[in-house]
Amino acid sequence: MNDGPNFVEASVRGDAAALRKALGNELQQVSPAPGRAALVALCGLPGTGKSHFAAALKQRTPCVVLGSDRMRKTLVPQPRYTRQEHARVFRAAHQLLETLLEEGFPVVFDATNLTARARDPLRDIATRVGAPLVLVQFDAPPQLVRQRLARRSGGQTSDSYSDADWRIYCRLYPGQEPVNAPHFDVDSSRDTSGVIEEVARLLEEQAP
Repeated sequence: MNDGPNFVEASVRGDAAALRKALGNELQQVSPAPGRAALVALCGLPGTGKSHFAAALKQRTPCVVLGSDRMRKTLVPQPRYTRQEHARVFRAAHQLLETLLEEGFPVVFDATNLTARARDPLRDIATRVGAPLVLVQFDAPPQLVRQRLARRSGGQTSDSYSDADWRIYCRLYPGQEPVNAPHFDVDSSRDTSGVIEEVARLLEEQAP
């Protein structure tokens, strides 16, 4: 099988194009402009409120939300969550992120981004494009997270993309690393509207 650099690069471009196509009309709801690009990276364990925050932010101000769970199931409808699959999804996600930022879109990246190693590519992309990087770290009481994940597993929530359950939360919990850079802290068991407003203002300041 051809797995040389050119083949891999072409595969990543193809996957990124598929992810973009899956956004449908969502891109048309946001007006890109030179100098408007900004990257909001959400960081936190499953069930800590990232996707809810992203949806609320999108309602507050136009932005493109790229969710890793949705992107995974676009590329792999029946995911197995292997390392190879993870690498494929995030290579394509990062490629699409960079392209959208270059075009002047404000982008929210909704993924766990639990470690410095996971966040470093986002910082590199923002630096290359010249876009600000806004980091938001999420937490919530474990009992509340367990209840949320149980509702999700039971089909009682609108999040139809994530397969994460309490077992996954417990497996990921020991590996999370604090964000050692300026960031917003969100406890999603409390009112998050203040942080949503602050992040929205930062995005709107980028608008020409």
